[in-house]
Amino acid sequence: MSALTLRGPERVVTRMQRRTLWAGGVLMVLGIAAVVGLRIWVSSSPENCADHDTTRCGDSTYLPTYARSATQVYLSGGGSVLLALSLLTGVFVAGPLIARELESGTFRFAWAQTVSPARWLAARLAVPALLATAGTTVLVLVYRWGRSGVLGNAPTELVWSANGVYPALGPVALAYALLAVAVGALCAVLVRRTLPAMALTAIVLGTVMYGFGKRRYELWPTTRGIGNTPWPGNSAWPIESGMLTSSGKELYWKDCFKRTDPGPDCLRDQGGVTGFVDYHPVSHFWPLQLVETGILLALAAVATVLAFRVLRRYHA
Repeated sequence: MSALTLRGPERVVTRMQRRTLWAGGVLMVLGIAAVVGLRIWVSSSPENCADHDTTRCGDSTYLPTYARSATQVYLSGGGSVLLALSLLTGVFVAGPLIARELESGTFRFAWAQTVSPARWLAARLAVPALLATAGTTVLVLVYRWGRSGVLGNAPTELVWSANGVYPALGPVALAYALLAVAVGALCAVLVRRTLPAMALTAIVLGTVMYGFGKRRYELWPTTRGIGNTPWPGNSAWPIESGMLTSSGKELYWKDCFKRTDPGPDCLRDQGGVTGFVDYHPVSHFWPLQLVETGILLALAAVATVLAFRVLRRYHA
């Protein structure tokens, strides 16, 4: 986004924060270059088989190249990196972009130039929101491209449900970026001091990210597999497993670990007759993504509305 294409407060924001915007652009370019470099590294490593095995094709062993296995480990944190970038965006909006002006009183100069408080805040929301959305979209597409080229024989590091991978595969990453901007603005107008506003933003966003990471599986109903071998496969996200009694009572394997002497037949000793596993198949990826995205966008909208109301109450 060029300052020449903007007018009024938006142009002022881009000019005042041009160094930060350049730094963000450099980080995005470095991230793209890292993914491209890893793909080139993997493609230049010799592999014997179509499934990227380095041992004899068709045997029972599977050994990827060091480049492929290392790249899988590196990319397994792509979602965490995007969440960290969103958190930094929120901290930047809360501190240097809004709270610092409120704390120092420089906002009065802008408001004296026929710029209303609402217009002033809207500009400080619109610019980072637009840039964060555009940048995150590019990074998500690049990450998906990089991950698709190094999956190999279903590595657990890059399974779609992993907390370090899932946020970078869809619109959830964009929703977190927008939520970060909204929460940063709300904390800034509430606290009106730079460092406390930045700290509060980090705490709020960190709590939301941690909470969804722990309870994300509850956003969509699971599928149940029943039988002697109900395991759904490597691409599924297992949630709970155990056995059913003849009356249909559920016995969970996790409860065996709480017993002092569980024994090898812990659940059968309690009357278990058939196994079950509750899981999310890969087909649940998009429902989970869209539900989480919708919740995050709703939270972002609420935070934005509250930020404008707080600003109007303080400076009516």
